[in-house]
Amino acid sequence: MDHGVQINIDYEGANLEIAIIRVTGLIDTDTSRSVSRALEDVIAKKQFKVIMDLSRVDYISSAGWGIFIGELKELRRQGGDLKLACLTPEVDDIFKLLEFFNVLSTFDAVEDAVRSFGT
Repeated sequence: MDHGVQINIDYEGANLEIAIIRVTGLIDTDTSRSVSRALEDVIAKKQFKVIMDLSRVDYISSAGWGIFIGELKELRRQGGDLKLACLTPEVDDIFKLLEFFNVLSTFDAVEDAVRSFGT
């Protein structure tokens, strides 16, 4: 695990089919590899419905955003999706500036993101 980022993965939904990746810290060039590994591990377990809980993330670099966008295609190809929850104001500002709202869904609460999967 990289210094500066902590990652926990929980599973929710009727069949525990939704992976919730909770990240704490900064997602930058140094720590983005850990976030990428967590996403890859979830996908390897055939978990294609993924929520990133970003409530404890104050910064996401282009490397971090690239991971989300990069894995999105595979998740959707498998009938799943990647949804972002609990964006801090700093992260939300960049999300809007980069116009990722055209590609990724965001939710104010993890529970709302879970519900959006229709479970």
